[in-house]
Amino acid sequence: MSARSKARKRALDILFEADSKAVPLASVTADTIRRREAAGDPPLNSHTVALVEGIAANQAAIDSAIEASAEGWTVARMPAVDRAILRIGAYEILFAEDVPTAVAISEAVELATSLSTDESPTFVNGVLSGVDKARVEG
Repeated sequence: MSARSKARKRALDILFEADSKAVPLASVTADTIRRREAAGDPPLNSHTVALVEGIAANQAAIDSAIEASAEGWTVARMPAVDRAILRIGAYEILFAEDVPTAVAISEAVELATSLSTDESPTFVNGVLSGVDKARVEG
């Protein structure tokens, strides 16, 4: 697993924790950094922090793009893991200039394959492809 793939997985962990505890992303990020330091673990990857901060700063636009591409689904109705994966993928498609769209979608589908339901990879692929299509057409 590449360093960026690991960073995405850690960002997913932070997004999921913040969502399930209904606390701000910044709070969970700070707690994660403190826990890692206290345990003597390596620092949180800078790409993980950049993903989480970028998602936090652009969450309304990200969620709007996801909902526009997820026919019949609101972000709130989506399983928490899928919601976090979609936010990472949509952030990378919409705001991360250094990540090719195909990579963002592929990485998100891989996370869904390993961490969510059997239907999730197809759902994630379809929604993120729609986010990209809307970005290109818009």
